[in-house]
Amino acid sequence: MEKIKMNTPIVEMDGDEMTRVIWKDIKEKLLEPYIDLNIDYYDLSIENRNETDDEVTLESAKAVEKHKVGVKCATITANEDRVEEFNLKRIYPSPNATIRAYLDGVMFREPVVFSCLDILVPTWKKPIAIARHSFGDIYVSKSFDVKKGETLKVSIDGKEKYEYSPDYDAIFLTQYNKVESIKYFAKESFEYAISKKMNLIFSTKDTVVPGYDSVFKEIFNKTYENYKDEFEKLGIEYNYYLVDNAIAQIMKSEGNILWALKNYEGDIMSDLISAVYGSLSLMESAIIGNGTYLYEAAHGTVTAHYRRYQKGEITSTNSVALIFTWASGLEKRGELDSNKELHDFGVKLKQAVRETIENGFITGDLIKSYNKENYTKVNYLEFIEKVNEYLKKRLN
Repeated sequence: MEKIKMNTPIVEMDGDEMTRVIWKDIKEKLLEPYIDLNIDYYDLSIENRNETDDEVTLESAKAVEKHKVGVKCATITANEDRVEEFNLKRIYPSPNATIRAYLDGVMFREPVVFSCLDILVPTWKKPIAIARHSFGDIYVSKSFDVKKGETLKVSIDGKEKYEYSPDYDAIFLTQYNKVESIKYFAKESFEYAISKKMNLIFSTKDTVVPGYDSVFKEIFNKTYENYKDEFEKLGIEYNYYLVDNAIAQIMKSEGNILWALKNYEGDIMSDLISAVYGSLSLMESAIIGNGTYLYEAAHGTVTAHYRRYQKGEITSTNSVALIFTWASGLEKRGELDSNKELHDFGVKLKQAVRETIENGFITGDLIKSYNKENYTKVNYLEFIEKVNEYLKKRLN
């Protein structure tokens, strides 16, 4: 078949360790034979981030702002052990945090549900997605040690707003958010819920943090008025709950919920949701902001598998999230460019992944939740090859 053309580039952010290996094989085996790829490439490996003093991370985010669509492989977030391992100049910030802060988008994570895989919460028959505000809170916080007898003062333009004089050693934490960013978070959450025909729940702890969490609550409730008619027309609901009550309501639900959360809570709950539905490797993840779309793998770089790969083992690593990252990016690029052939390729690639798993070709992490009698455990290369078989059938 003639290769599909791409008129506008898609930004590619390469990553680290096992995911970098699989990312390369996905491109070579599932994309390049069928698409004349138009790529604006950025190497976000830990080595190149160190070489460029992390400038490459910001450059990649700016490229997404320019081209509107990007795909990102998983990357290492440095700590002291990684500094020693890679002889880094310093501990660099999380690439994800840098990119999310620049794009100021909303992160949506939604499980990929398969009929052949059990869901750990029996009442959840439909997906529960997470909308995570991707700016502010503790990710931009500053902490201060305040010793017994010292006084910490908070002032705005010289006018004191708060004074703290503990009679014990203490730590103090400041954090902030942007009101416009919260408004955008609310708007995108309502629009995503409408596009997916999902009920929307937003939760904070405004009874404990009035004046901060209550701003989020007020913005969401006010934004709902703009979408109320559409929600009622679709038969979906919006509800605000305190975060602990939201957990109780969601646990008793059958799913079909978009749960909107602040940055930190969204970080935690997206991992919990992914575990219930099977694996972080079965989560679609996107950062949507101001007309930009960045798709990424929700999981990390799978270091343990990479160590085995370095010794010559072909590991049984789940590549679904990485394949869906590329598929979603190509879908969106095709949609924005009115390139139906490219859009449909992304759809068919996802369908091929579903067929592969539903027909019993699974990686080791899915064995415990697989509910059919017969299956074949495959390594990551065999899985990609099987996906390619089903993809060819759909393209012919």
